[in-house]
Amino acid sequence: MAETKSLENAEPVSPGKAVQADGPGLLEHSREFLDFFWDIAKPQQQTRLEATEKLLEYLRTRPRGSEMKYALKRLITGLGVGRETARPCYSLALAQLLQSFEDIPLCSILTQIQEKYDLQKVKKVAKRPALFANLFGVLALFQSGRLVKDQEALMKSVKLLQALAQHSNHLQGQPLKALVDILSEVPEAMFQEILPKVLKGDLKVVLSSPKHLELFLLAKQRVPAELEKLMGPVHLFSHENIPSLVNVLKMAATSVKKEHKLPDVALDLLRLALKEDKFPQFWKEVIEQGLLKKPSWPASYLCFRLLGAALPLLSKENLQLVMRGDLIRHFGEHMVIAKPQNLFKFAPEMSTYVTTFLEGCQDDPERQLAVLVAFSSITNQGLPVMPTTWRVTRSLSPHALQSYVAWLQNMFLQPNLDSLVDFSTANQKKAQDTSLNVPERAVFRLRKWIIHRLVSIVDQLHLEKEETLTEQVARFCLFHSFFKTKKPTRQIPETKQHFSFPVDERAREFIISAFFSLLQTLSTKFRKSPNQVTGGQSWSYRLVQLANMLLNHSHNVAILTPFTVQQRQAWDQMLETLKELEARSSEAKATAFQHLLLLVGIHLFKSPVESCELLGDIQACIKKSMEQKTRRSNKAINSQEPPWVEVMVEILLSLLAQPSHLMRQVARTVFGHICSHLTSRGLKLILDVLNPQMNEDEDSNVVVTDDSCEKQGKDEEDEGSDSEDNSGSEADSEEGEESEEEERDGDVDPGFRQQLMAVLQAGKALGGVDSDEDEEELGDEAMMALDQNLASLFAEQKLRIQARRDEKNKLQKEKTLRRDFQIRVLDLIEVLVTKQPESPLVLELLEPLLSIIRHSMRSRGSTKQERDLLHKTARVFMHHLCRARHYCHEVDNCAEALHAQVERLVQQAGHQADSSVALYYFNASLYLLRVLKGNTKRHFHESQKQPRANTGPESKGPQTASCLDLSIVTPVYSSALSSFLTKRNSSLTVSMFLSLFSRYPVICKNLLPILIQHVAGSTRPRHQAQACLLLQKTLSTRELRVCFEDPEWEQLIGHVLAKVTEALRTLGEAQSKPEHQKELASLELLNTLFKTINHEKLTVDLTTLLGVLQGQQQSLQQGTHSSGSSRLYDLYWQAMKMLGVQRPKSEKKEAKDAPTQSPISMKRKKKGFLPETKKRKKRKAENATPEADATAAAASGDQPPSTGKKRRKKRKAKVLALPQVNGTPATKSSTSDIPTLSPSTPAKTPKLQKEREKLSQVNGAAPMSPTEPTGKKHQKALPKKGVLGTSPQSALPRKKARLSLVSRSPSLFQSGAKKKKVPRKKGMMP
Repeated sequence: MAETKSLENAEPVSPGKAVQADGPGLLEHSREFLDFFWDIAKPQQQTRLEATEKLLEYLRTRPRGSEMKYALKRLITGLGVGRETARPCYSLALAQLLQSFEDIPLCSILTQIQEKYDLQKVKKVAKRPALFANLFGVLALFQSGRLVKDQEALMKSVKLLQALAQHSNHLQGQPLKALVDILSEVPEAMFQEILPKVLKGDLKVVLSSPKHLELFLLAKQRVPAELEKLMGPVHLFSHENIPSLVNVLKMAATSVKKEHKLPDVALDLLRLALKEDKFPQFWKEVIEQGLLKKPSWPASYLCFRLLGAALPLLSKENLQLVMRGDLIRHFGEHMVIAKPQNLFKFAPEMSTYVTTFLEGCQDDPERQLAVLVAFSSITNQGLPVMPTTWRVTRSLSPHALQSYVAWLQNMFLQPNLDSLVDFSTANQKKAQDTSLNVPERAVFRLRKWIIHRLVSIVDQLHLEKEETLTEQVARFCLFHSFFKTKKPTRQIPETKQHFSFPVDERAREFIISAFFSLLQTLSTKFRKSPNQVTGGQSWSYRLVQLANMLLNHSHNVAILTPFTVQQRQAWDQMLETLKELEARSSEAKATAFQHLLLLVGIHLFKSPVESCELLGDIQACIKKSMEQKTRRSNKAINSQEPPWVEVMVEILLSLLAQPSHLMRQVARTVFGHICSHLTSRGLKLILDVLNPQMNEDEDSNVVVTDDSCEKQGKDEEDEGSDSEDNSGSEADSEEGEESEEEERDGDVDPGFRQQLMAVLQAGKALGGVDSDEDEEELGDEAMMALDQNLASLFAEQKLRIQARRDEKNKLQKEKTLRRDFQIRVLDLIEVLVTKQPESPLVLELLEPLLSIIRHSMRSRGSTKQERDLLHKTARVFMHHLCRARHYCHEVDNCAEALHAQVERLVQQAGHQADSSVALYYFNASLYLLRVLKGNTKRHFHESQKQPRANTGPESKGPQTASCLDLSIVTPVYSSALSSFLTKRNSSLTVSMFLSLFSRYPVICKNLLPILIQHVAGSTRPRHQAQACLLLQKTLSTRELRVCFEDPEWEQLIGHVLAKVTEALRTLGEAQSKPEHQKELASLELLNTLFKTINHEKLTVDLTTLLGVLQGQQQSLQQGTHSSGSSRLYDLYWQAMKMLGVQRPKSEKKEAKDAPTQSPISMKRKKKGFLPETKKRKKRKAENATPEADATAAAASGDQPPSTGKKRRKKRKAKVLALPQVNGTPATKSSTSDIPTLSPSTPAKTPKLQKEREKLSQVNGAAPMSPTEPTGKKHQKALPKKGVLGTSPQSALPRKKARLSLVSRSPSLFQSGAKKKKVPRKKGMMP
């Protein structure tokens, strides 16, 4: 509390002092109180609201007076702050404050605002904030809800707003807008009184700006009588005022250009026109003939928004006027040309307007239908501009939706082009292509849009609510896709529908395509009808029954492609099989087969020949699969006949060759049920499709036809005129010309060159003269003949170039289709490894998938299909195969082959050019190791037991319980590791071996000698760094430690330490980046070894290592200027610290200390620091020897002793409390003041001397005389092995905390097993 009050009293805010003067009790709450005003101005809305609520609660609980006065003053001050985002925050807080405390007079607040921000006295710099402060002050009074009740404050506010309206350069039209908002809520009596003061009687002033006109319209709406007295009768929509209204609306459109909203004045004008029955005049003269005469995009968007906002206000007659005028054509043109990114698209906003209208008139389905039909009738040369997936139909009432679908079907059957609002863009008019304006083309485009619109409506429906409508659309699409009417009948309503324009083959194709899209929607989104018919049949089954009913009515209905006898028999057999499967619908396999049979059966109408063969094979496979359970005991199988699973796999592959998403889903489902019966030959059929080598040599199951090319060309021809800009086509033609020029300038055909030379020579022969001088005498007939020959020759060459280009495009298209097919076939592989991860067939997938990855990585940047194939293959391989929880457990018969495969995979990983590809091969080998390790030995163990009896310790442990033979696997990875650490360029990486070592520590144990061998020696520095890194990461793992006995582990650590010592002999001599990395890795490995030795208390000889490190200190310090050497320096001293040698002070600190003693630096002292003469000097230790006293006095200068008795007693008690370790008494030793390794430097102070003494005694060092050179004494007592102690060079001045840490940690010279901690005893004397 004391600190809080002191901080509050130290608040530097100047208004706080005024608050202190007003009330002494405010000081206790000033911090909490003032924080409210900071939070009010923050940009987060939630923070502002919470701060305002807390401020109001605070003021309610406190007595009024200083708090309220300060709050009002602070909020009024905030109205004029420089931050524009903070002004509305303070205005809102002030409004809520005035709303909560109604006894505060508004006139006083308005007076304070005007006094604080007096526009007559304010300086020019602060004029803009003062203007906004007055405006936001009036808005705060208005938002409080009390301004319309206080007439005096209201009049003052109106007067102030009128004064602010003169400053339009700063405030623009905001004062008048605020005035309109205020007057719209005042009572009529007060409005009548204020009106003459705010509105002039001149109509020209009213029509001069949008705000004045808005004020006039407000008065016209609320007090028309008073307005007539003021201005007389005003005919706003007269011919004289139309130009002024147009100008005002243009100004309003420009003012809201960035806000994307409809100006209020436009909607008020519309309402006034409707009220005065002048809407047709207003719409035609002001909107269509005024704003759209020379349209700009702001004016166009204003018209569009006005159209959307007017929909709920218009009657049916006015809707017809609006939806068939020039504005709706302009809107359609905008929908067509608004394709570039830089043009604002109004379609989403119009969808919002239409959705709002449809939701607001649910009880008037006729108006809903009229609006939706009107928007669907806006066409560009027959094609409606609204998208087929327009989702406003979700807001239609059921009756309106049914009527809309009926209208679409009627327009599809009998298109009424005269009822459409059709238009052409500017570029389409310039083209003047007569073939684009024929009615047949418009009918084709309209029907194509309608059929896809019907499918989209079904996709957006709720099936449980609109099942009848869904069935109506499905029957319509099915009938007109495959059937035609012979004789109308009441049983089939579709037979009564006739086409006014005949349906050609192109139209029939997109109708069939739309039907299968509808079938996919019904099969995926609506699996089964909630109102189940005949036992819960799927929509596919219901459509098949409908098709069967149509086939049976052969007198009334005829199929477009008649069935042969064999095809009709296949259809009837399919129906029988469906009934059998329906009886076993409880089985998942039966349901999957049923879906497949239904889908292929419906395709019988599209492609009868292919589907007939498939139906027979599918039914045979279904019968065999269903009878398999009953015939398991019977093993007599005809060897000539392939298994049913292989036949089914071929069927699924043929179905996947079709680019149908529904086929893809059904194939996945069916394969998921039959993959448990899959054979090796069936898997080979799938892998042959994915094999890159076979696909390059010969075509796979994909057959590329010219239908897609024709469709694409026709679609481009149909939709090429939809765009307003022809820049795209021009760019395409330019690119085509450039490509032709490139091909011409490229490799010239020798045959064409010979033909050209022959034509030229023949032309010269026609002239009859061979010399160059008489070339000009060539006759006209000869020239004409030569021109004709050249023209025909170049025309033939152009045709040859085009043929080559077409062939290239065809090959590229075939490759694209083949890759798409392979991506779909990968679904089967994904299903196999997901559903049957324990199958032995999964092991056969490794190398084929790796082959796909390797081939795709070579061409990964070519096409999107190549990248998609690579990503999917890699995902299946890594996530579903290598990282699967379950794996095959029946490999005892093929363990030898798996070991050979491991060897082959590791060798291939080392031979790859890309390390990312090698990673997949290496992971595949690790997966096989996991499979072998997880399988118990049966036959394989007996076969491998005899030749590998003397394998040593590897035969213990995990090998005896698994199929993994370490004597085979270890040389494989040993060879790979040796190659990795010797080759200049290797595709293997450190992470691969770390993954191997972490998963299989037994293999890691066998590979450690190779790593240790490459730590030092003649190996490249980069490989030495990699070996050190591998050892560092591996030796610290717990799994590896378990594989070693204690003596064996200690011997290993010693061996590694010896190699590291050898590598560190060249420390600090790095001249290249690899050498520098080697030094870093060596020191990191050394520190890891120290931690291991320290943690496990091993006995290791560190004498040689200490000498090597101390010998390299000078060379290391000389090389500290190189880049990255700071990390090396830190690692070096980290290792030296573990050896007991402390790091010296940095040179920067010494450089800072040196200038402080110079007379120049003493002239300008740092503020807040005592000079040296004023500092308290430390007294000499009482027990110090005369030599030490003399040395300390020489070091510190002649200074009077300090009188610190308590400190002396504490130091003396600490010295007396030092224990005797190993029988050695603790004596005082001199220490060095300068951070150097010289043994002859004197001690600085007795305090540091005692700390060094304490450290040396804990570490077991022998006592030294203060006068004896430190270095010589320590060199005599330096242990060889297992001896505690620190070198004399470690006696460097460090902080007490650092020294205590070193003293408490066990020394690395000491054997952890033999170390005994001696408890300290108080009073133990040296």
